[in-house]
Amino acid sequence: MNAADPHDPHDQRDPQDPGEAALGEAGRQPALYVQLAEKLARAIRAGTLARGERMLSVRELARQQQVSQSTVVQAYRWLEDALLIQARPRSGYFVAQRPKSLPEPQTSRPSRLSRKVQLDDLGQQVLRLSVAPDIISFGAAAPEPELFDQERVRRALIRTVQRHRDLLCTYQLGSGQEAVRRAVARHALGMGCELEADDIIMTNSCLESITLCLQAVTQPGDVVALESPTYFGFLEILQSLHLRALEIPTHPRHGVSLDALQLALETQPVKAVLLVPTLSNPLGCSMSLADRRRLAQLVQARNVALIEDAVYNDLAEQEDKRRAVKSFDRSGQVMLCGSFSKTLVPGLRLGWVAAGRWTPGLRKIQTVQSGVQTAVLELTLAELLGQSGNEAALRQLRATLAQRVDLARRLIAESFPKGSRITDPGGGFILWVELPAGIDALHLYEACLAENICIAPGQLFSAGPRFKHCLRLSVGGRWGPAHPQALCRIGELARELLGRGKLSLAA
Repeated sequence: MNAADPHDPHDQRDPQDPGEAALGEAGRQPALYVQLAEKLARAIRAGTLARGERMLSVRELARQQQVSQSTVVQAYRWLEDALLIQARPRSGYFVAQRPKSLPEPQTSRPSRLSRKVQLDDLGQQVLRLSVAPDIISFGAAAPEPELFDQERVRRALIRTVQRHRDLLCTYQLGSGQEAVRRAVARHALGMGCELEADDIIMTNSCLESITLCLQAVTQPGDVVALESPTYFGFLEILQSLHLRALEIPTHPRHGVSLDALQLALETQPVKAVLLVPTLSNPLGCSMSLADRRRLAQLVQARNVALIEDAVYNDLAEQEDKRRAVKSFDRSGQVMLCGSFSKTLVPGLRLGWVAAGRWTPGLRKIQTVQSGVQTAVLELTLAELLGQSGNEAALRQLRATLAQRVDLARRLIAESFPKGSRITDPGGGFILWVELPAGIDALHLYEACLAENICIAPGQLFSAGPRFKHCLRLSVGGRWGPAHPQALCRIGELARELLGRGKLSLAA
């Protein structure tokens, strides 16, 4: 068999087996072609390599980067698979055209006053509908099973049960199995955090971690500052704990306004700040490193607890956006919460928290309320975290989700009403759409539901009467040929609602 021609962009013969080679040495260091591809991908997504721009030839790039031509060919094929470049016969490779886009939403401008949270059951209804088999769902921010290696998880669970079958009949106490706490501490190194196993408390989910943090630092009636819009699950927690929400202006790309947060801390009795600095839900925004450092300094200066939700950090496309605010914490003010439900193994439903100086108090609350988790599940998670190939799997997951997001943004730009706006997140699978003011997202939700399509109306994401013309769309769940068609149908229904609204105003 002849070797692959590195000069022919359509030569499908692969000079190397990309399977285990993609993992690099011992699964720790990405293979050289993956490192090169990711470097180019970051340049494309950052705009350094413009859409439509011609890429260097295989020979030129190999000489520039001092790698072999076969390495460049593999890197270019990786970028083709991610839909970031396109091969043109007899012309070479070009940066793929950016999907037709819309302007991004405006920075939110919530009330400067805290508000009692009073929600109905709409959020829970959206979650229930999202798992119904006959529903085409964009409602729940949950990844589908096919995005993960289910057989790998099954084998790890079976091995753990075989090795530790006695734990199934043992009453557990403490903060979680030491093996899983060590594994989580090692994982946190990737977020820039130097934690010890004793710093980690295992929980039943990231949401439980956040709930425990709020219970440790607040009393009923206290004020909690958070992003606007914010995840409706946070609002439900605040409501259950009888806490007041103070929403802070948030930019759709750069995250919460630290100037506004500082003013709030100086003028309002804020007892805790609850934020998602990386890929916030629902905006998908990510704070800069400088803002993360400033945020850690701000809460230290004001002696206020920062509850940091890091559940999406591993999905960020840029490595610096995966660094936690906790990594800049010098006083124990930051309570870092996370889980692996979006990135590794959703079904185990395990979370964790590093609560800083509030660790002893939080541990007592957890002991009273829920005790410890199932030991065999914790040890299964520890094994999965210790296996090689996790980084390669994360890269593939990020690439798959990026393709879906690009497709969804293009379809939304083509089919939604004129005047719509949409976010452009740097990773993850959540989009926030701002519709023309004449559309009520709750009416759109009902119209979609009549056609077995589920969306999350914007009213869910605030404690106040705002975001009525917005909606959140998740493209991480079940995905098939019907989903792109359903996205276009949502746009058609929105245009119909807008048309009816204009007719009623004219009448």
